[in-house]
Amino acid sequence: MSTIGFIGLGIMGRPMAGHLLAAGNKLVTFSRGAKPEELLAKGAQWVDSNRQVAESADIIFLMVPDTADVEAVLFGENGVAAGLIPGKIVVDMSSISPVATKEIAKKINDLGCDYLDAPVSGGEVGAKAGSLTIMVGGPQAAFDKVKPLFDLMGKNVTLVGGNGDGQTTKVANQIIVALTIEAVAEALVFASKAGADPAQVRQALMGGFASSRILEVHGERMIKRTFDPGFRIELHQKDLNLALASARAIGVSLPNTATAQELFNACAANGGAKWDHSGMVKALELLAQHEVAKA
Repeated sequence: MSTIGFIGLGIMGRPMAGHLLAAGNKLVTFSRGAKPEELLAKGAQWVDSNRQVAESADIIFLMVPDTADVEAVLFGENGVAAGLIPGKIVVDMSSISPVATKEIAKKINDLGCDYLDAPVSGGEVGAKAGSLTIMVGGPQAAFDKVKPLFDLMGKNVTLVGGNGDGQTTKVANQIIVALTIEAVAEALVFASKAGADPAQVRQALMGGFASSRILEVHGERMIKRTFDPGFRIELHQKDLNLALASARAIGVSLPNTATAQELFNACAANGGAKWDHSGMVKALELLAQHEVAKA
């Protein structure tokens, strides 16, 4: 039985930590939010700081919102770094900057510890089901030690390269998702305003080369007007900001990513920051002066 630390017990982190606990691991937790009473009732231990999590655990998981949050948890007052001793492993499952991740990893390595960046895809549904896709960057030996724990939280776990490569993969994932949402939204707005039944159009497209998981799930959301998240637009904006900032740093142009971000920005400006990201269709509907019809 391993002693596992878990910091960040929000919508994603809480069920992920729950899977680790349910498998018989000793779980030590801390979060800036409310205590996870359901985890504590099942035997999890609550401590009073990030440092105490690191002092108590052999492997420390983080699941927090953004780059600045990771840096604060690790290197802030009573942070994880202050509680580390050589041989421990820090695993960041947040979605943050690939550039910053490489710098963070070096600081943790300098303390004699391994670092894995392991962002996830699959959202709240995947976190609860233990079916997340986990994209890992870091050394093979550390990955091999943590892999049985990753397998408790996800179904598709891949070591894609060194530190930073996990975060790069997650950014690439978010580019593809955003652009595919935009393509599905354009297609359904076009079909609906042209007079076709968008539900029937979607059904027909599901049997052809245009079929995708996003057409299946988010296309249905667009037609049925079900924009409760899911994955919030404001979180996808954060991820595309990472994509565009990283692209500038390495001299790459991402023109369609920038367009998708502007459409998310338009949604946020119209009160939609907390809509599901399929709500991007509403920005296109404003431009077309036409709402995709309900099924």
